[in-house]
Amino acid sequence: MLVAITAAIGCAVMLWFLLTTGLAWRLATDIPNERSLHVRPTPRVGGWGVVPVVVLAILLTASSLWMIACAVVFLAAMSQIDDRRGLPAHVRFAGHLAAVAVLVALYPADVPWWMLTSLALLMLWLVNLYNFMDGADGLAGGMALFGFGGYAVAALVTGHPVPQLGFASAAVAGAAAGFLLFNFHPARIFLGDAGSIPLGFLAGALGYWGWREGAWPIWFPAMVFAPFIGDASVTLMRRLGRGEKFWQAHREHYYQRMVRSGMGHARTALCWYVVMLAGIILAISALGLSVQVQWSFVIAWAVVLMLIGVAIDCRWRRFQSIVYEQPKV
Repeated sequence: MLVAITAAIGCAVMLWFLLTTGLAWRLATDIPNERSLHVRPTPRVGGWGVVPVVVLAILLTASSLWMIACAVVFLAAMSQIDDRRGLPAHVRFAGHLAAVAVLVALYPADVPWWMLTSLALLMLWLVNLYNFMDGADGLAGGMALFGFGGYAVAALVTGHPVPQLGFASAAVAGAAAGFLLFNFHPARIFLGDAGSIPLGFLAGALGYWGWREGAWPIWFPAMVFAPFIGDASVTLMRRLGRGEKFWQAHREHYYQRMVRSGMGHARTALCWYVVMLAGIILAISALGLSVQVQWSFVIAWAVVLMLIGVAIDCRWRRFQSIVYEQPKV
């Protein structure tokens, strides 16, 4: 708790300084486009509060995770350049791939090569999907607060506690709470690539590290971040199925449909918080059970998320039918 509270205060103070001095607008500003759910230019400086606090906390309380801290700095620096000037997609992807490859190479798990490669690809997807989900007020910050908070609890209370992993996860959750003070609706700042890309990497890297160290089974990180993973993955598959360029800006994510169909930013974020918290409680509760029961929890939660997605799609179709049936003036 001390690590989390300190990280929250540190992040909040740094972001408050950037906003009050006007530096936030000069570092990076998000200009609304066809994907945006907001209408006013907003600073994208969340990473300037989250990343320094998290890196310092890891180096002080979880020194064995130094490589992860170095990778976070590298990704944040590259992403800040992208926020300011823009980088080609292949350059960004190469940087993400390099960070994941170095992590797996320096900290390999005793599993077949194909499984390690699959895990690396999943971590690479996490790096990018977190950026896709940073589009609604309070969403990405809140999910980081709950997700990494779940990591911290699991790392410290399971049968194989990993204190350094718990401290690192608590630091990320605390920094996310400090960021959320300025990001909840109406948002004054967004994460930006310099914040969302490192957070996505941390979700995958700490999840991988916890599995490698025996803190949790392989399914646990995926279940913790399942709402994010499910939304981004289903949206990607839909766009690929229609032959669309998935990297282009769009507003087809489930959370975007919720906001656009009248729920608004605050209600959408709160609904996602409830779903995320429920999944985390189920995941932590399943840790002490048999393997068969654990996987039954995973399957049951996947079905629940699928039903939630169906409900959002139904609401979206009703909303569109009402809009199209309105008489034009």
